[in-house]
Amino acid sequence: MIDLTENIEKQPASTPTDNRENVVSVRALSKVFKDFWGRPKAKAVNDVSFEIKKGEVFGLLGPNGSGKSTTIKMLLGLLNPTKGFIEIFGHSPRHVKTKERIGYLPEESYLYKYLDSRETLDFFGNLFQLHSEERAKRAEQLLEMVGLNQVRSRTVGEFSKGMQRRIGLAQALINDPDLVILDEPTAGLDPIGCREVKDLITALANRGKTVIISSHLLSDVEDVCDRVVIYYGGKIQAMGTLKELLTERETVRLTLPTLPREKMDQVLAMIRKDVAEDRIQIDNPTQNLESYFLGVVKRARENEQQTSGATSGSTVAHYLREGGEEKDQKAKILDRLAADLAPTPIAELLEEKPATTEQKQDANLASLAEAEAPKPVAPVVSKAAERKASDEKADDKLSSLLGGDN
Repeated sequence: MIDLTENIEKQPASTPTDNRENVVSVRALSKVFKDFWGRPKAKAVNDVSFEIKKGEVFGLLGPNGSGKSTTIKMLLGLLNPTKGFIEIFGHSPRHVKTKERIGYLPEESYLYKYLDSRETLDFFGNLFQLHSEERAKRAEQLLEMVGLNQVRSRTVGEFSKGMQRRIGLAQALINDPDLVILDEPTAGLDPIGCREVKDLITALANRGKTVIISSHLLSDVEDVCDRVVIYYGGKIQAMGTLKELLTERETVRLTLPTLPREKMDQVLAMIRKDVAEDRIQIDNPTQNLESYFLGVVKRARENEQQTSGATSGSTVAHYLREGGEEKDQKAKILDRLAADLAPTPIAELLEEKPATTEQKQDANLASLAEAEAPKPVAPVVSKAAERKASDEKADDKLSSLLGGDN
């Protein structure tokens, strides 16, 4: 019998050298906050070092107050480090051209509450000096992507927290950034929105963009991140790929189809020869709650159930997919169908065909306009004119009476 546990333990934990270029380089980074008198008050970040590669999804984890948000603010150039070195795309975080390549979603959505969704995206696009036509095109694609297309006329101040996160994510991508920094991107989102955000992050990474995520929802980080660092007390306590950090090399899990009782007894008898009874666990695999929830919602949509909330985004915005490594599946199908279509014969073009929906709508509008056309009507005498005529008649009668008396 082969000892699977022994084979697993001998597998190397190291990964091959990654030759991709560094997008972010952090060396011996420290940040000390001081009080009014210049005395050290809190050491938020303490001698932190890491690198982030192009196309990588990198997670910053840790309890509240561990230094994650301070690290992000220094990466954005909003705070100066007390000591250490930061380089983004080969430049300082305060380099203006470098800032143009960064998209940022803060933990709290700071938006102008009297602007609607379209105006919000137009405002942020204008900050990046995008042409008006390009801003409009990207805004349309982003609103469709984040599922706010049907509520575009509502002001942002009326949005729920989850809907504000959606429009905040859209504004973080309006400039087509090469580095996307997301602070609690799924906070306030429903499970469908969480799944869509995670799919979007994966799509951005496939295109070669670099994504940094700071989140307390560890299941979300586990689904999308390639590597993570775990902070505590301003220091990095653990760093590596999820496989390196999460693999339990002392145990092995076997997943088998359901076997007849006698076969299962034979398998267990072989295992019990080498493994103690209290170390063997037998159960049925289960799906996670997210997968089950999404399945229920999918079936409801297939039954055409209506909703008045935010809808699901259909695809990633087109300008975010251009030049990517993976093409949208729907686009592939349409391209294949278009290639197989033969030219339409002239006889079919000349043949009278049923009116399309747009033609029917135009005909209905024409008939309504014709029915509502103004028709000639008899002149209407105003009440003021009637009163004037009555007064003149009374004056004539009074004059005649007075003349008769004389």
